Amino acid sequence: MRLVSWNVNGLRACVGKGFEESFKALDADFFCLQETKIQEGQLELTFPGYHAYWNYADKKGYSGTAIYTKHQPLSVTYGIGIDEHDHEGRVITLEMESFYLVTCYTPNSQDGLKRLEYRMKWEDDFRAYLMKLDEKKPVIICGDLNVAHEEIDLKNPKTNRRNAGFTDEEREKMTTLLGKGFTDSFRKKYPERVTYSWWSYRFHAREKNAGWRIDYFLYSNRMEEHILDAKIHTEIMGSDHCPVELEIS
Repeated sequence: MRLVSWNVNGLRACVGKGFEESFKALDADFFCLQETKIQEGQLELTFPGYHAYWNYADKKGYSGTAIYTKHQPLSVTYGIGIDEHDHEGRVITLEMESFYLVTCYTPNSQDGLKRLEYRMKWEDDFRAYLMKLDEKKPVIICGDLNVAHEEIDLKNPKTNRRNAGFTDEEREKMTTLLGKGFTDSFRKKYPERVTYSWWSYRFHAREKNAGWRIDYFLYSNRMEEHILDAKIHTEIMGSDHCPVELEIS
């Protein structure tokens, strides 16, 4: 079974840059999107054989998530059940027979770390949400989690030390989450591999491969025997992020 996650940074723009071809080529059982930046009815994008679930932000042209799936879920939940967090379309949870799939677009701490305090609150509440799910059945979490966890996960760790996505506070929250019974699939499979999933549009960053790995598949530790592979599709264009993949049995 193949799961794919992609921050498309505006789905309408991405559709104009080959999204549908990439979608069909990846042929995922579950295809999760972040930063769709659309409202209901703004884009008619269906794929034969897939159910689609959308979570839209209240604010137009902002945030938003979606999941296309070949498999009918038992239930679908939008948000994490906390009003403070649930107006930006950031989370969709599918309950499947043997696991939960959660796609997430984590809030960015922003320039000058204007939103770091909010981000810390989000991290604690989202972690509590995941742990509650994990009590019932294993969880797979995917999406743009907006943090490069270790120095290996970005090109220039020293100069980015206090920048959004690589603050000590954000990295510590990821460490805490992993310590609660979750595994970073790519880093588990490839401890030493340097591969990025996001590149700034500035300074020809993608051409120079000056990137960050901030897109993840995490899974409950007890799923370990079912994890076959983790991939980062750096060859796929269309966004400032590239798709990431998890293969499970």
